[in-house]
Amino acid sequence: MDIYQLYNDLFQFMKTNRCNVWLDTLIPLLEHKLVEKPHGDQQRWLDALESLPSLEVEDVDIATSVSATGQVTDSQQAALEASLRGLMPWRKGPFNLLGVHIDTEWRSDWKWDRVAPHISPLQHRLVLDVGCGSGYHCWRMLGAGAQRVVGIDPSYLFLMQFEAIKRYCGPTAPIHLLPIRMEDVAPDLETFDTVFSMGVLYHRRSPIDHLFELKGALRKGGELVLETLVIEGKAGEFLMPKDRYGMMRNVWFIPTTDTLKQWLERAGFIDIRLVDLNQTQLEEQRTTDWMRYQSLVDFLDPADPSKTCEGYPAPLRATLVATKA
Repeated sequence: MDIYQLYNDLFQFMKTNRCNVWLDTLIPLLEHKLVEKPHGDQQRWLDALESLPSLEVEDVDIATSVSATGQVTDSQQAALEASLRGLMPWRKGPFNLLGVHIDTEWRSDWKWDRVAPHISPLQHRLVLDVGCGSGYHCWRMLGAGAQRVVGIDPSYLFLMQFEAIKRYCGPTAPIHLLPIRMEDVAPDLETFDTVFSMGVLYHRRSPIDHLFELKGALRKGGELVLETLVIEGKAGEFLMPKDRYGMMRNVWFIPTTDTLKQWLERAGFIDIRLVDLNQTQLEEQRTTDWMRYQSLVDFLDPADPSKTCEGYPAPLRATLVATKA
């Protein structure tokens, strides 16, 4: 995989701003991950990408969905679907490509519809989306007018899925997915106008460090959009699962919303607002023909769906918006 072919547009852009200092570590890291030590399934996924048919796209919608339309034959559509299924499981979406509906595990569009009305307009903004999955929300951010969107997520498969979508929704669009972690972002860039972290905080062993990392990526006065699992309770309270939460091993801290506000204040954020509180529904996260493994219904207590199978409160998600002081 040629990282310069994949990211040359991004690299050239980064040379024009404070992100230039990040290139010194980012380029070697990408070379290591994608060229020197690729994922064991990387070639299979690359083969799926290579098999995507060349199709004429007539219209792209990233303002109200992530979809591409055009005239295709039945055989072309079948070939497209076969290639896209070579990149299963698809977890974040949905996507609609030339008549192929990728019905993902998560209805990420529902989350976007809940969050979008409460954030500052994204027109002309440089946006970082941390833990972006296969990039559904990145496309919606670009569709909302962002100048450029950079998504980061360490999953190799998410990168391959993102590149498949990009082939039809905007091969030259100012949007990229980097297969890295937030810890790999150069500290104190102070470059991005808006930083999103949705569904990441509870996976961090040190949530306070994560908040400081997010703040470091933001310019002064920039906006953080933070979505995470929470529990009900008072300031200072949080849940630390003994082992698994909803069958996930990598869940460390689930705070109350007031505790989360305190964490944000201690990290140096102001104007902190709780803009959405949502109990995850079975219709929003479920098994589909594009993601055939266990999903939310399997993670809950069958006798009491208000609890996880371990007896903890079922997933409750909060979105907070804050400003870097």
